[in-house]
Amino acid sequence: MKKKDFNFELPPHLIAQVPLANRSQSRMLKLDTANKQFSDLLFKDILSELQAGDLLVFNNTKVIPARLLAQKSTGGKVEVFVERILNDQQAKALLKSNKSVKLGSHIQFDGVAKLVVTAKRGMFYLVEAVGGIGLSELLQAHGHMPLPPYITRDADQHDDERYQTVYADDQQAGAVAAPTAGLHFDEDLLAALKDLGVQTAFVTLHVGAGTFQPVKTDDIEAHQMHKEWLSVDQHVCDLVKQTKAKGHRVIAVGTTAVRCLETAAAQDEIKPYVGDTQIFIFPGYEFKVIDGLITNFHLPESTLVMLVSALAGRAQILSAYQHAIESEYRFFSYGDAMLIL
Repeated sequence: MKKKDFNFELPPHLIAQVPLANRSQSRMLKLDTANKQFSDLLFKDILSELQAGDLLVFNNTKVIPARLLAQKSTGGKVEVFVERILNDQQAKALLKSNKSVKLGSHIQFDGVAKLVVTAKRGMFYLVEAVGGIGLSELLQAHGHMPLPPYITRDADQHDDERYQTVYADDQQAGAVAAPTAGLHFDEDLLAALKDLGVQTAFVTLHVGAGTFQPVKTDDIEAHQMHKEWLSVDQHVCDLVKQTKAKGHRVIAVGTTAVRCLETAAAQDEIKPYVGDTQIFIFPGYEFKVIDGLITNFHLPESTLVMLVSALAGRAQILSAYQHAIESEYRFFSYGDAMLIL
């Protein structure tokens, strides 16, 4: 299949720039793939679409304040975008500056050198914290929430809360982009789901900056996916097996949860998995775990719109997206939701 097969025209005014006042008040487009029907709902209507015994699988990663504005020792400005924390002293990062950054360069904050550039690997640099400070402390002191490139404003204090799921785990900090399908859930909705008898499970995938990288090959099968770290434990595997054995549904909350579950089931049976994944899901892929998906609306020609097309069919997804555009749904990270069953 070709990249252009997943293109669509999106009016720029539909790209959500700010979150709604209340998380669960987003709109939700339901796509019933069996009947090929759309339903325009509110996100809180998810309560009427799920059943006791269904299993919702969430990604509990926490977004780190990965964007750092600093200076080189020569005085020039440099933006450090942390892609992955390797340990509390070292990280892989993108460096943006008017002139290329040399190995051995010191990066300063408030006139004090706190990072040194130690190596370059492909498009990424390795940076190391110096001066007696760790990366966690450095990010908390100087970092900004890494809003996606299609949000054309600077992050503010409101984003510190709203570009984070309510169930993000402090012990699982490491994402540089939010698992945005989860942004629609608030504490009241989670409590209502529990009362309904819906089960929940948590996996971890640290979303990387590569999620925003465009597909550069015309033939999508030639595209090489970026690496992202994930963890699926035995408890999740057991819940998935028990849910399916009882005839209930496993529904992923977001494409990152899909990538976790399907990676863990790469050998047909779901098993615990910890490590990197480069799984690329596009039409023709046979899903081994999930029966449904809660997701946002994705960019044209992106690997994510290819993933949802694998689940619902390319024609149905493009038709649903056209309906969403005509109905003025809000797109991307702070936008509205889609339920695929």
